[in-house]
Amino acid sequence: MNLMRAPGPAAAVEESPEYVRTSLGAAIALGFSPGAFYRDARAYCINLLLTYNDGCRANCAYCGLSRSRAGRYTDKSFIRVKWPVVRVSKVADRIGRIGGLAGSRGEVRRVCISMVTHPRAASDVVRVATAIRSRSDVPISGLLTPTTLTRSDLEAMKDAGIDRIGIAVDAATRELFDVLRGHGVRGPHRWEGYWKALAEAVEVFGRGMVGCHLIAGLGETEREMAGAIQAAHDMGVVTHLFSFYPEHGSAMERHERPSLESYRRIQLARYLINEGIARYEDFSFDDRGTITGYGIPRDRLEEVVGLGLPFMTSGCPGKHGELACNRPYANERPGEPIRNYPFPPDEQDIEEIRSQLGHDPE
Repeated sequence: MNLMRAPGPAAAVEESPEYVRTSLGAAIALGFSPGAFYRDARAYCINLLLTYNDGCRANCAYCGLSRSRAGRYTDKSFIRVKWPVVRVSKVADRIGRIGGLAGSRGEVRRVCISMVTHPRAASDVVRVATAIRSRSDVPISGLLTPTTLTRSDLEAMKDAGIDRIGIAVDAATRELFDVLRGHGVRGPHRWEGYWKALAEAVEVFGRGMVGCHLIAGLGETEREMAGAIQAAHDMGVVTHLFSFYPEHGSAMERHERPSLESYRRIQLARYLINEGIARYEDFSFDDRGTITGYGIPRDRLEEVVGLGLPFMTSGCPGKHGELACNRPYANERPGEPIRNYPFPPDEQDIEEIRSQLGHDPE
């Protein structure tokens, strides 16, 4: 008797480029998941993450997707929330339908396609961008991993309709980068490769069209962070600033967040440098590397603080220069003091920000 059974249908492989993971905020904005945001914030950027069953090859100490984190890759969270898997064609259709509804709850100002460290990721960014561009003229960014990237990949992305590039350097110093992303965690990333990729991206996409992600609170001083922001600015790169928040199950799950006072000072430094109002060389610091002055007149500094703009999320803009990548509550839990405001701070918010700066910088 033949006891062998005919094989059943193969399980569906939900991998890029046919599938992507969407942030919870993007899933809510597109109507794929129920939910609402604290203080009626809205997610204007659709954040998409490439996905592979064998996961990300990197091992960054603070990341929920690192290969050493326990569990199946497809079950791992990122920025503390689940990222549901959705077919790219479905995402593209939904963006095409609601992308131009200015002022609506479903308004889409930008799409950001994020690589992971995987040999197929660079070419899959192009494929996903092409699918979205076929249905919509919403601006598209690529958040890239230089470790698996070439200059020809950058050129192919530009040809596919991607207009801005982000590169998550994250750590403000070579030493921290190596400890948290490179040799220190048996990871593949190298500091030199990331800064080389920033320079190449500027050559391909132009000055002001490339962003450098930096995370405050990984162990750097405020002096070191301000220096990294200035170095990026001088290359023609805009800094997009994050505040560290420990990811459960990561190697840094017990690492403390930066104080709110320190983060506010760094936010102010980023804005002053990126806007060309002040330079790192004119800042003053105490012996611990804490910012004590910004080298501009007090009334000018007060004017900048009063705008509230330095304390909003720093990210890619939409078609008309308005903030698009506002990432509601990616740096804190709803109800906690807001670190990156996803909307313009009101008068009460600005008063709180003034008190949070911790001292009266010159």
